[in-house]
Amino acid sequence: MSITSDEVNFLVYRYLQESGFYHAAYVFGIESHISQSNINGALVPPAALLSIIQKGLQYTEAEISIGEDGTERLIDSLSLIDAVMPDVVASRQQQNQQPKAVVKTEIPSTNGDEVPLTGTTGENMEVDNSVEIPLNKATILRGHESEVFICAWNPTTDLLASGSGDSTARIWNMNDSTTSPNQLVLRHCIQKGGTEVPSNKDVTSLDWNCDGTLLATGSYDGYARIWMTDGRLASTLGQHKGPIFALKWNKKGNYILSAGVDKTTIIWDASSGHCTQQFAFHSAPALDVDWQTNNSFASCSTDQCIHVCQLGQDKPIKSFQGHTNEVNAIKWDPQGNLLASCSDDMTLKIWSMRQDSCVHDLQAHSKEIYTIKWSPTGPGTNNPNMNLILASASFDSTVRLWDVDRGACIHTLTKHSEPVYSVAFSPDGKFLASGSFDKCVHIWSTQSGQLVHSYKGTGGIFEVCWNSRGDKVGASASDGSVFVLDLRK
Repeated sequence: MSITSDEVNFLVYRYLQESGFYHAAYVFGIESHISQSNINGALVPPAALLSIIQKGLQYTEAEISIGEDGTERLIDSLSLIDAVMPDVVASRQQQNQQPKAVVKTEIPSTNGDEVPLTGTTGENMEVDNSVEIPLNKATILRGHESEVFICAWNPTTDLLASGSGDSTARIWNMNDSTTSPNQLVLRHCIQKGGTEVPSNKDVTSLDWNCDGTLLATGSYDGYARIWMTDGRLASTLGQHKGPIFALKWNKKGNYILSAGVDKTTIIWDASSGHCTQQFAFHSAPALDVDWQTNNSFASCSTDQCIHVCQLGQDKPIKSFQGHTNEVNAIKWDPQGNLLASCSDDMTLKIWSMRQDSCVHDLQAHSKEIYTIKWSPTGPGTNNPNMNLILASASFDSTVRLWDVDRGACIHTLTKHSEPVYSVAFSPDGKFLASGSFDKCVHIWSTQSGQLVHSYKGTGGIFEVCWNSRGDKVGASASDGSVFVLDLRK
C-alpha cells in the first residue's frame, strides 16, 4: 500500500485532533496545506494513523519472526524506532535464523481454581460490579461517520444534539423508550460554484437556546448556524475568518456569542443573524467564551489572557492575567460573581471583578486541565441549600471537586485511567458525570466522592451531559458513537 505526503499530513492532523490538541492540529493543517488536498475527512476512520502504524509494526515483526523454513518463532516486540532502522531489522532477522532451544515449562495444578493471567494489574477490581450500568439501560445511537466531539440536551424535552467531524450535527429524539430513536441530520454545507456542497469540516460546538426552540452550531468552516428543532436551517452567521471554537446563547435568547481562531469574539443578533459587535482584543486564537449577564461576557485565549467585555463598550471592562500557558476554558458561577479558568499550565484560577489578581490559584493537577464546571447549587439557584462547588477535569486522568470559599480540594476522583475531557453536574447538584478517553463514563456522588454508576463505551469520551430531569446522561465518543444512559430505577 502506498501513501502520499498529503495523506500522511492529513493523518497527523487528525491524530492531533483526536488527542485533543486542536490548536496544534489547526497550525499543522495550515502549514501543511491539507485544506487544499482532495481528501474527504469524513471517510477517514478515527485513529487511522495509529492503525496504520500498528499494522506496519505487525508486518515487520511477522517478517522477522518467520524463519527460512517457514516456521514461526517468538520474538521480542519491536519498538517504533527499531522497526524503521534497516540495520536493526536485518540483525533481528539474522538472530532468528539461529536454532533455539525448546524450553519446557510445567503447568502447575490448579485443583480446579481459576488462576489470574500473568500481568493482570487488578485495576478493574476497584470498581464494584454493582455500580456498572446494565446494557439494557444504555441506548447506542449510530449514524455519525466520524468522531463526535460534543453533545447537549434540549433544556425542555429529551432531544439530544450531537456534533461530529463528519460535518454534521444530529438531533436524536429520546422522548420515547425506543431502541432506535429518530435522528435529524443537520448537514453543514458551503456555497461552491453556485451550489451547496458539504463543508467537510468539523462541527466544533453547539448550544440550545433557553426555551429549546433553536440550536446553534459552530464549525471549523468558520460559520455559525441556527437550526430549528425540525432540522431546518434558520440562518447562517458568517463573519469569522477561520474556525469557530466555542459558541453560547445568552439566557434571554436574543444573542449568540462565538470565539474563533481569528482572535476575535462576536455577539450575534439571533433574530437577524447579523453581527452586532466584534471584539478583537486577543493576540491569539480565542478558545472559549461565557456570558456573565445578557450583554457582558468573558473570553479566553492561547495568549494566556482573559478579557471581560460588554456590548457597546469598545474595550474590555476588565482583563485578567496570571496564567502561564493557554487558557482552555472559562466559566462564570451561577450568580456571575466569580469566574473560573483552567489552563495548560496545570492550574485552576478563580477571579473576581472586584480585584485584578486571582482570588484563588489552585495547583493540584499534574497535567493540563481541559475543562471546568460549576455546580447548579448555592444562592440564587434551584438548590440554594447546597454549597457551591467547582469541578475540574484534567489530562492527569483525575477529576477534582473544589470548595471555592476555602480554595480547597474536597474530593479527588481517581477511577479514570486516561485523560478526562468532560464533566457535568446533575440538575440537583448531587451527582457529577465524567467522561474520559479510557472509554468510561463515571457518575459520582458530589457529597461523598464515591463512584455510584459506571459504563464503558466503545470509544474515547469527548463529552457528557445531563437531561433537564436528571435521569439520563448523554455521551459522545471518538468512534462516532453517541449513547444515552437511563438512570431511572
